[in-house]
Amino acid sequence: MSNIRPAEHAGSWYESDAQVLGGQLSGWLAAVKHIPEHNFTPPVAGSRAIIAPHAGYMWSGRAAAWAYSSIDTTGIKRVFILGPAHHVHLNRCDVSGCDYYVTPLGNLLLDKDTIGKLLKTGKFGTMSIDTDKDEHSIEMHLPYVRQIFKDSDITVVPILVGSINSTQEKTYGSILAPYLADPENFFVISSDFCHWGRSYGYTFYYPEPLPSDVPGVFLKTHDSQQNLSQRPIHASIRDLDQEALDILTLPSESKSCSPAADSHGKFAEYLDRTGNTICGRKPIGVLLGMLSELEKSGMRTRLQFVRYEQSSKCTSVGGSSVSYASAYISFS
Repeated sequence: MSNIRPAEHAGSWYESDAQVLGGQLSGWLAAVKHIPEHNFTPPVAGSRAIIAPHAGYMWSGRAAAWAYSSIDTTGIKRVFILGPAHHVHLNRCDVSGCDYYVTPLGNLLLDKDTIGKLLKTGKFGTMSIDTDKDEHSIEMHLPYVRQIFKDSDITVVPILVGSINSTQEKTYGSILAPYLADPENFFVISSDFCHWGRSYGYTFYYPEPLPSDVPGVFLKTHDSQQNLSQRPIHASIRDLDQEALDILTLPSESKSCSPAADSHGKFAEYLDRTGNTICGRKPIGVLLGMLSELEKSGMRTRLQFVRYEQSSKCTSVGGSSVSYASAYISFS
């Protein structure tokens, strides 16, 4: 009997009716526009990976469309999905033990052969079925993957990324880099960006627009708008996230011979300095580990963000907001 993961969040985080869901995704994808300054005309020929959000579709579905619209499906046979662990503590990466993932738009077959090869490295564990079902960071990408590849007989390789350190990010990056180098594979990196507010335990605030010598502070409950330099909190959040987007964008402005490796180090330093609650920071770290490994053999990366949104325009300490960003990755 097949080990099947149901569409646990269908009907709550996204539509469960196939016709309604398919129409919704098609509409969001059709709304994506050309961005001349980023030379972005979807689909992007030769795109090999994306960074995209994983919140409920009412919040992040439109933003995710900008990443998914960039996908050039030509020749793709396998999709790796790297998502952060929200409900269990892991000090490694885990693969799925399921045979199929269910979506309202049709099932997705897991690539058991590739999963077996990853397990043979000794670096991967296997998710329990309960962990697999509880985790939304991978599931929220499945309808989009099924929609984009609706005419393709693809398989998927879900990977749950735990609380690994920078050295482990490089190790997993080294293991996965050959798969990213293979044009038959595509990678989805699942991440939201800043989770701001007392409910998230994070109230970092820049009193002045960046660049500035004035350091950021953590706001207290009693801080009023008058104490916020008359600068809206959502503008500070935008600057905070933009720092991360600038670090991750490749090629960078530096003339380094190893820009991806440099970005990996700068991203870790940025997270230590700001504490920004980017929930997919570990999958992003593994992506940077892969790109760092590939640039050793001369591959050069273009990582371009094409969309940024906030769930709300936060203006008070009592408010909250989650940020969503979408990017595509290609090689030259």
